Amino acid sequence: MPLGLLPLLLLVLLLLVIVRLPWAGDLGIHAATVERLRHSLTDPGNPLVDADTPSPYYSPWTLLLGAVARVSGLSVFIVLRLGALAALGLLVTGVWRYVRTLSAHRAAPALALLCLLLLWGTAPFSWSGFVGLHSLALTVAYPSVFALGTAFHLWAWLARALRDGDRAGWGTWAGLGALWAVVLLCHQFTGVVASLGALATVLAARPARPVPTARTARPARTARTARTARTARPARAVAAGPVAGLARGPATGPAVSLAVGLAVLWLWPYYDFFALSGAGDGLAAVHRPLYADLPGRFGLALLGVAALVPRLRRDRRDVLVLFFALGLLVSAAGGLSGHYSWGRALPAALIPAQLAAALEAVRATRRAVRAGWACLLAGALAAGAWAQAGTLGYVVDRDLLPGPVAAKYRQPWAGYHWITPWVRYGDVVMARTFPSRQIPAYGAYSVAPGYPDFFLPDEERRTAAVGRYFAAGTPAGERREIVREYGVRWVVDRGPAPRTAPGLRAVARGPGGQVLYAVTDCCTW
Repeated sequence: MPLGLLPLLLLVLLLLVIVRLPWAGDLGIHAATVERLRHSLTDPGNPLVDADTPSPYYSPWTLLLGAVARVSGLSVFIVLRLGALAALGLLVTGVWRYVRTLSAHRAAPALALLCLLLLWGTAPFSWSGFVGLHSLALTVAYPSVFALGTAFHLWAWLARALRDGDRAGWGTWAGLGALWAVVLLCHQFTGVVASLGALATVLAARPARPVPTARTARPARTARTARTARTARPARAVAAGPVAGLARGPATGPAVSLAVGLAVLWLWPYYDFFALSGAGDGLAAVHRPLYADLPGRFGLALLGVAALVPRLRRDRRDVLVLFFALGLLVSAAGGLSGHYSWGRALPAALIPAQLAAALEAVRATRRAVRAGWACLLAGALAAGAWAQAGTLGYVVDRDLLPGPVAAKYRQPWAGYHWITPWVRYGDVVMARTFPSRQIPAYGAYSVAPGYPDFFLPDEERRTAAVGRYFAAGTPAGERREIVREYGVRWVVDRGPAPRTAPGLRAVARGPGGQVLYAVTDCCTW
């Protein structure tokens, strides 16, 4: 089978996944964000609760999707599918362009894409910003995929600008800075990965080697050759290495990019990007699982770490080696210091290792070495594909899958479309944490956000109110007061309503014994 056909098959699988768009994880918050922007591009408010607060989910990417939904009239989930197609295309073309800055071998981009999708571990793992096949199937509609695809294009463009040296104009460097800011605004954690990759690219760049000119050339032996030497143009510098070529002022261009990027971040009107620096500690508990079972989740990428060793021997300023070192440093520091959200920088260590594994397979000159490396890589890719075989369940009914493959499949969430005939846009629904992660996707608000919200000042108070409402011993009067305070019109819960929760009328039943109750006490609003 031709090598290029394997990643093509995986891309077809992902396209089929996009058609079905399985719901798991954070899809609800992204759908809710687009829904708010559809109704108001300038003042959308909080995407989850009925409050006028900023949100880091209002990014250039979601703003574009919201505008598409507003202009076209398409449903949010159709727009998310279109966005997923665009983001996947951006990712594939970005990988292709970036790998081309590292290798001219015709098979390098396809093999690199295979490694990025399959060279992870023997245990299924899904998290936004991590582009293993299974993870990508569940997060392809997330802004993180768009951000990572843009990051690959950023690295490729930056490598070319550094190679061009003086020929890269101010517009190029300003555009790079704006693109860097877009990545940070769209997905802050992927923005960290993009920043580390850009830093590695700059550190790996070398000044162009001087070429003899009329002044430095060997003295002419004749008058004719002397005249030729005096009138000859200086030859263009020849860059050595994939990102070499800074002819002069090596810090000027990146400094312009940095200044422009910071300006874009500061001017973004939908939220204060720099205020997010204080949100890390509140996310530590959420990200602590990132450091669990590292060998099972990422063990196959050790083959890529081994591939970095010969690259280091050949060039101590190799861009992938520097990229890996920076990513490893940040993620290890997070695990050692308890700042577990820094674990989101792990892709900055995994991506260069995966790319190195692919590039070493096409670079080896000795036939025996090339054959041996190809066997090792093929075995690792096969193990990674088997570990993520459950992805097939998102496009094929589980009953049709072989038993071992079906066992790896994870059932996606059912969603709350069943409440939409009754619940209107802007209605407030009292629900526990899990339903609150999905209900706002349909236009309603929850009382408490289903996800941590750094910009919501009364988040803890709202969470406590939901806990009190559903607590078994809460008096009817206190429940009525909570309903009145937050303007609750609907309640979603499992089973019959508590006897101390008067004024509720069951109107619909959903999966898993869930019931939608209408609040009938008119004085609550």
